[in-house]
Amino acid sequence: METLAAKQEILRRMLREHAPLLIAYSGGVDSAYLLAEARQTLGRSAILGVIADSASLPRKALAAALELAESLDAPVEVVSTGELENPDYAQNPLNRCYFCKAELFSKLEQLAGSRAYRGLAYGENADDMRQVRPGRQAALEFSVLAPLRDAGLTKHEIREASRALGLPTAEAPAQPCLSSRIPHGTPVTRDALALVEAGEEWVRSLGFSVFRVRHLVRDGHPAPTAKVQIAPAELGRLPEVRAQLEGGLLAVGYGAVEIDPAGYV
Repeated sequence: METLAAKQEILRRMLREHAPLLIAYSGGVDSAYLLAEARQTLGRSAILGVIADSASLPRKALAAALELAESLDAPVEVVSTGELENPDYAQNPLNRCYFCKAELFSKLEQLAGSRAYRGLAYGENADDMRQVRPGRQAALEFSVLAPLRDAGLTKHEIREASRALGLPTAEAPAQPCLSSRIPHGTPVTRDALALVEAGEEWVRSLGFSVFRVRHLVRDGHPAPTAKVQIAPAELGRLPEVRAQLEGGLLAVGYGAVEIDPAGYV
């Protein structure tokens, strides 16, 4: 079995083979580590991180991603993506993520062509191969590299390597896009995403770290329901702030609030 150090050497070799490199960067655990390694391996002039900005990206997440890139002295650009204008995405099918990634990779491909970047890369890791991830099909269609995955780096190893680099993302919880809070089949709209963002910001302000606010639209109800899932390790705090949590969610625009007793797994 290869050690973490051996996998990192494989990663660095792949980065050098495909430089100069455009990297799809979200500021999450995987893409932050990929950007940091690329910056150290290739230097500033041979990389560019690209953040896809749309209503599905929380404003605080965007600001944090930009701040992290600045601390790494890694160049990053923000590009607006229009997946919400695509009915195939907005209808929220099971393969919604395919249309999102296809939109992003299309923008990356255009950018790479105009600026003579040799490769495109994103942050899929080795553990992701165990899951059905529609975005992977888009990556294949656009020939996007997954160097973390191909080096065999698992999420645990990426967190370990991130700690060694002093990255703040080393302990960060997973934060998929806001559209993931809307059940498949329920349309994704700007209003719904804004409501989810405001709701989760309120829950976070109460001191919770790992949670989700699910956006449920039900027949006969004029306003959506917020279904709150909090990590079991944090559920013990809920009774003392439950009334405050529910009141804040109603204030931002939800018509009802449910607390999932099983918590967030």
